Amino acid sequence: MSGHQEYSFFGAVEQSFDKAARFTNWDPGILEQIKQCNSVYRMHFPVKIGDKIEVIKAYRVQHSHHKTPCKGGIRFATTVNLDEVMALAALMTYKCAIVNVPFGGAKGGITIDPKKYTPYELEKITRRYTHELIKKNFIGPGTDVPAPDYGTGEREMAWILDTYLSMNPGEVDALGCVTGKPVAQGGVRGRREATGLGVFFGIREVCNMDDIMKKLGLSTGIEGKTVVVQGLGNVGYHAAKYFREGGAKVIAISEFEGAITNPDGLNEEEVFQHRKKTGSILNFPGATNITNSSDALELDCEILIPAALENVINGDNAPRVKAKIIGEAANGPLTPEADEVFASKGVLVVPDMYLNAGGVTVSYFEWLKNLSHVRYGRLEKRFTENQNKNILNQIEGLTGKKVNDREKTMIEHGPDEVDLVYSGLEETMISATREIMEIWQKNPSIPDMRTAAYVVAINKVATSYAELGIFP
Repeated sequence: MSGHQEYSFFGAVEQSFDKAARFTNWDPGILEQIKQCNSVYRMHFPVKIGDKIEVIKAYRVQHSHHKTPCKGGIRFATTVNLDEVMALAALMTYKCAIVNVPFGGAKGGITIDPKKYTPYELEKITRRYTHELIKKNFIGPGTDVPAPDYGTGEREMAWILDTYLSMNPGEVDALGCVTGKPVAQGGVRGRREATGLGVFFGIREVCNMDDIMKKLGLSTGIEGKTVVVQGLGNVGYHAAKYFREGGAKVIAISEFEGAITNPDGLNEEEVFQHRKKTGSILNFPGATNITNSSDALELDCEILIPAALENVINGDNAPRVKAKIIGEAANGPLTPEADEVFASKGVLVVPDMYLNAGGVTVSYFEWLKNLSHVRYGRLEKRFTENQNKNILNQIEGLTGKKVNDREKTMIEHGPDEVDLVYSGLEETMISATREIMEIWQKNPSIPDMRTAAYVVAINKVATSYAELGIFP
């Protein structure tokens, strides 16, 4: 285990960047600029907790301003440190570039354990953090737009929004200062499941590529594939759900207290309810317990989805991983050493920086909704329904045949907000997957899909810089 203390997450991101930069023709100066974090804001502020005053440590990093606003989540965890926030901010830049979301990357974090505070205390901390961001112009619909991340959710985003609104009265686009809000506060339907659904769309597209599947010795399509999911948080839960609904078999789920496995497949909602009731996923009816949760990563399966924290697969355990496809639903679950192992074993690693971009893609849709001040589907839903009804009536009249009620409802249905959000996300993930694969096929000396994804990202960010004329 020695040597793991020195691991730098930002260093690993830089390493992946350098590996990919060799396959591009940009000026070394431009590459250096893209690599650096443009603005780093580290703060300490006092908050009264009970009858004591606690000094809270927090961060906001804006990695790139090649497009504004900057965008990135806010994490509440004891592990939050500058290195992690910088790395996640950099990944956000590349992620947005790959999926064509016009934002620069940012990330924020507060070094606390949210479980140790009451909701009222968390609210005080969140609002004070927002004040600090406002003071330095590190938040706003056109400058920097936070979102939920590990340890935060809709509730915290509502507090951030309210604080921002009270400090900026009359700002017409103020709702766009943060995303991942409750729907009643200007949030968008489909945001909660967006990351997990995006992971599913991305892996499904890879599984539909004949040549890739042939290389891996797998059948084309998602159906019947065995899947292991690590983490039953928001992302893991929804990934498991969509894989199961898509016809794959989720044969194991792991959490920090241990893992469970069942070769006939698990239902994530039943496991979730069992954990809620008993406080653990272990002893789930019909499943076998695995005491050491990291052993689940080494189970025999076709698709492995690490959806928890960074660094879970490294040089030590990578040789024992049996999956043919690894879908990085979490940020940075593999170390660069693990990448080397998988490349030599011919395992396909579908990289985090685009695979978990569902969250930021739907956040972008939410931001657009806030700027346009109208709900998706409000204008066209009835129009589409009436049009579909007319077409259907014409066809029924011409053919003398009737369509049954269930199919009639399906054909006539006009898009709701959530339908449009899912459709936009599906389009985003499919085209990003194809773009990365195309670059990779054009240049077979690129060692893996992560490097190909970085090449796509670097090209797009560098092009932005060049077109802005930032470099004489």
